[in-house]
Amino acid sequence: MNTNTQTISQGLLLFWLTPTQRFALGTFKIKEIVPFTPVRPMPESAPAVLGAANIRGVTLPIIDLAAAMGGRGLNDDEQRSGFIIVTDCQRKRVGFLVRKLDRIVQAQGKDIEPPPRQLGRSAYLTGVTRVDDALIQLVDVERIFANFDAAESSVPGDDLSAKAVALKALNILVVDDSSVARKQLGDALQALGVEFRITDDGREALEMMQADARNGRPVDLLVSDIEMPGLDGYELSFAVRDDPALANAYLILHTSISSEISVSQAHQVGANEALTKFDVNELIAAMLRAVK
Repeated sequence: MNTNTQTISQGLLLFWLTPTQRFALGTFKIKEIVPFTPVRPMPESAPAVLGAANIRGVTLPIIDLAAAMGGRGLNDDEQRSGFIIVTDCQRKRVGFLVRKLDRIVQAQGKDIEPPPRQLGRSAYLTGVTRVDDALIQLVDVERIFANFDAAESSVPGDDLSAKAVALKALNILVVDDSSVARKQLGDALQALGVEFRITDDGREALEMMQADARNGRPVDLLVSDIEMPGLDGYELSFAVRDDPALANAYLILHTSISSEISVSQAHQVGANEALTKFDVNELIAAMLRAVK
């Protein structure tokens, strides 16, 4: 059986939150980086929210990333010498203040591993990798957003709920490395009474699909995150399309990245749909298009 995968690298911006530990964000999530700019207080905001700043004519909330992840926030001097990373994720533009920038490196999915299990679900990480033989932690932006935002609705609209009975005949597999995204996706499908399986690992998803194909019931619908450790959504899609036993699956890639580039790459590797998560009605509508 052919299990070749296409290797796609991603850029990682490395930065410091403490004097001794570097972290990373995928460059597709980043709009720009600017030196610290004064902020205007936001009443009744969480302690990690420093305030709002005007950056190129747009007012953005500025979050002390170290504090948002449960660590010691930056003091006044550290803030003034820090940098704001402006991100565009989940259709939200936010500035994260970090202590110091390092550089951008290229990494492949196979170079990124899931966070150590002993960290538990409290860790704000989607993965870890090594640069210069030092451990780099990848920040889970979705988990941070979930702490500040009111929960997104995971209940599909009535019009889609009535149509979703057609999904019950499909063999559905969901894969996402973010615990927040897995819960949102799971809640939506459970609300519809649709059976599905879910995993947080791209390689495990591929193995599950191969096992199902051998057992005579191949996966009909795969819903996958794009950025994942080990085997990312692009590589997973390529592997599925490259294997005749799996290739008929309807593939939906979804991402927190608000980027035309990510959507274009998703189609290049064979995905049927590419969505910016999370809008439950858009996702269910896309899933219904898998019904033949």
